[in-house]
Parts: sequence; structure tokens; C-alpha cells
Amino acid sequence: MALFRRRKPLHVRLAEEGGLVAPGAPRGLAAEPPGWDGAQRGEPGVHGVPRPKRWDVVTTAEVATLSGDEVRFVVLPDETLLAESDEPDEALAALASAVEQRLAAPYRAEAVRRGPEQWAVAASRIATVRVPGLHGDEAELVSTRDGRVLKVDGSARFGSAPALERVGEAEGPEYVVRAHRLEDDLWEVEASPL
Repeated sequence: MALFRRRKPLHVRLAEEGGLVAPGAPRGLAAEPPGWDGAQRGEPGVHGVPRPKRWDVVTTAEVATLSGDEVRFVVLPDETLLAESDEPDEALAALASAVEQRLAAPYRAEAVRRGPEQWAVAASRIATVRVPGLHGDEAELVSTRDGRVLKVDGSARFGSAPALERVGEAEGPEYVVRAHRLEDDLWEVEASPL
């Protein structure tokens, strides 16, 4: 019997006994957890990939005059409030006031009732741009090395939208800009590089 016998470390023996690694497998190669397959990789929360932040501000407010259980609204750069429901403007203004203690307009907000007068309000910054002469409610401008394609309400359009092009060009030579009409010629825009 040798005086110094090389034995496997305890953590390796336990991993083999627990089925986490195959017996005799090289160190550092662990078996994947049960049920783990390629489709699950990258799923937020499974292995540390963070979810993209949805809200810039989450707060609470006391409002007695709202009748529903949830409301959505947008506050424009000039602080005009656009409601997506038939709630009174003064009640929504109380929710907007709670948000504006920590976030300046423009933003999109959602509020959910948490009690008789207690509301949770979450808001995200938005970018807006004036796009004169563009008719429709939804627009998408895609620019690649092959050219530009403008779609409005799902249909390709001839012509251009210089204001949307400027927003996209800030992202680089190839981009996509999605826009949603807020009121008149004011559009909410989101641009991404390709």
C-alpha cells in the first residue's frame, strides 16, 4: 500500500455519485442539468442572463376618482396627457405627477389599482419626433445597403420620411425605425441598428 495515494477530491467523487459528471470524465466538464437543452439557453433567469429593463420608474399614487382597475397614458414633451381610456384627466394627472417626481416627459405609463385609492404606476421614457405629411398610424423605415423601404400601416410607400431617416441615421448606416402616431404629426419612435 502506497503511503501517498492519489485519490479523487471529495467534490469530484460527490459529483460523480450524484450523476452530475460521468465517472472518469475530465475535470471541468459537468453534465447539463436535467431538462436542459439548447432551446432553454439564453432564457432570462435560467442562468443569469438579465431581462431588458422595461420601466424607468415604478412608484405609487393615491387617486380616488379612477373607476377602472388599470389605465394607460402617454405624456408628451409639452406635458399634454393622452389617455388610452375614458378616465378623467385630473385623475390621470395625479398619476402623472407621481411619475414626474422622478421622470421628465415624454413617457408612456401604465397604472394598476392596488387598493381602493392606491395605484402602482410604471413609466418608460419614449422618443418623439414630428413627421409632417406622413398619413397613417404605424410606420416602419428600414435602411440597408440595398436601399430604404418605408411601410405605413403595413403597406409599402413611395417617397421618404426625412424625420424618421434622421432618427435612424443616428444608429448607423443600416437601421430600422418603428413609429406610432401619438397625435397630429407627433410620432413615438424607436430606432435600432441592423
